[in-house]
Amino acid sequence: MGTLALDDENGSSDVYLSLGLKTSGKGVTKTPRVLSPLSSILERSVQRNEMLLETTNIKEVITIFHGLRAPPLSIGQYIDRICKYSGCSPSCFVVAQIYVDRYLKCTEVHLTSFNVHRLLITSVMLAAKFMDDAFFNNAYYAKVGGVSTAELNRLEMKFLFTIDFRLQVTLETFTKYCSQLEKEAAGVQIERSIQACGIKENWSKSKNEDSTYARTVAR
Repeated sequence: MGTLALDDENGSSDVYLSLGLKTSGKGVTKTPRVLSPLSSILERSVQRNEMLLETTNIKEVITIFHGLRAPPLSIGQYIDRICKYSGCSPSCFVVAQIYVDRYLKCTEVHLTSFNVHRLLITSVMLAAKFMDDAFFNNAYYAKVGGVSTAELNRLEMKFLFTIDFRLQVTLETFTKYCSQLEKEAAGVQIERSIQACGIKENWSKSKNEDSTYARTVAR
């Protein structure tokens, strides 16, 4: 197994704790915080790429990871589903992001709503197989991901050959991605706080018709 030692030697213990990659020892099980910033990063990438493809003459490269239509589940909902039913360690989602980036760098593929879900289930499955001591078979991950076992088998092989079976992740690379995710998590939290304050202030002002100005609610 390629388990990473998330110790304090590189001074990143706080980052791992904040993302839910390490437990605080209190025995409280909850959704790992890493899922939210990961979803945010992927969603922004998809939006940017789809805008790029719509406004330029760049032709989208179609692969076996592309569906005929975008799945009904959002990226966040899909990641939550994988986390809930796969039973993989939270670190697998960081490693999965690294794998997806490796795949994209080896191809001319753009991450879009048509391929992100299949890339996610494939990369998380591979991360679980490589990182965790216990994992399920492909048939189970296929049910979690909403694809057939035969299709997931093909996706797995295509993914592995594309990245040249480079599944090993150094602690340095892992920590770099964790730092990016922590920054994203802080940004998401700030944005939510601003939105909450904006809504509260707007509601308060709406009760006072004599207000000389109106606040803009972040949307």
